Amino acid sequence: MARSSLGKWSSVADEPADPNGEDLANVLQRNLPSTLSSQSTWCCMGDISWGHSISYDLVNWVHLDYAIYPSEPYDINGCWSGSVTILSGGNPAILYTGNNFENNQVQNLAVPRNLSDPCLREWVKSPYNPLMTPVGGIDPKQYGDPTVAWLGPDKVWRTIIGSQINGHGTALLYRSKTFSNWTRGENPLHFSNKTGMWECPDYYPVSMSVKNGLDTSVQGRCTKHVLKASFRDHDYYIIGKYDVQTDKYIVDFDFMDSGEQLRYDYGIFYASKTFYDSAKKRQIL
Repeated sequence: MARSSLGKWSSVADEPADPNGEDLANVLQRNLPSTLSSQSTWCCMGDISWGHSISYDLVNWVHLDYAIYPSEPYDINGCWSGSVTILSGGNPAILYTGNNFENNQVQNLAVPRNLSDPCLREWVKSPYNPLMTPVGGIDPKQYGDPTVAWLGPDKVWRTIIGSQINGHGTALLYRSKTFSNWTRGENPLHFSNKTGMWECPDYYPVSMSVKNGLDTSVQGRCTKHVLKASFRDHDYYIIGKYDVQTDKYIVDFDFMDSGEQLRYDYGIFYASKTFYDSAKKRQIL
């Protein structure tokens, strides 16, 4: 199986960073025995783009042309981090942060130009972009990195965006029936008065009864949810119970409340993204 990765590339030497789109592996299984991944990269601040690579083993990668690069007023100063969601029917969609012509952060959508292409080389930006904008007291400089979306039993998609409001790290919740028309929730999914800005948030279910990973949209009495946020140069996470009917997240203990202060890794590790591998039923970091 070939896997594909999409994500941000950084530095003058086109250094890859923030792998964001490994979910595409599940799409490619239909057409190509390989894996797809994306990273965001930048050559200079105005050129932050989504690179695109494919691999058969998650170790050796072949680089393709950029999947997304600055071209429109809403992302002309950079295409920053985001996520790939597999929609109903199995088609992928990218939600990503664009740095617009005013250097404010907005959220955008891109979809494959040609679904018959097994490598999904070309991506088209939605005519509805930007889909989400920083209004209602949101700092336009601290508003980005949409997560993989999940589908509730009401058939409404949800995603969260990292932000900071009144100095508090925040996971803003958005909902959509169409994936192109998003409405901000009245309340955030979660926030903390002990941290600053949350970058590259991640949110996914884990089983309390089996060792297998779970698809992002799975909910139930035997599941809890992990919320990861990147701040203070580390990836911290908490665990809690998510009520899909009310979109409330009740944590077992909050960021910086535990003496352990749970992290993915206790070395140099930041801005990670997980994805669900449906073939082997595992969550991969």
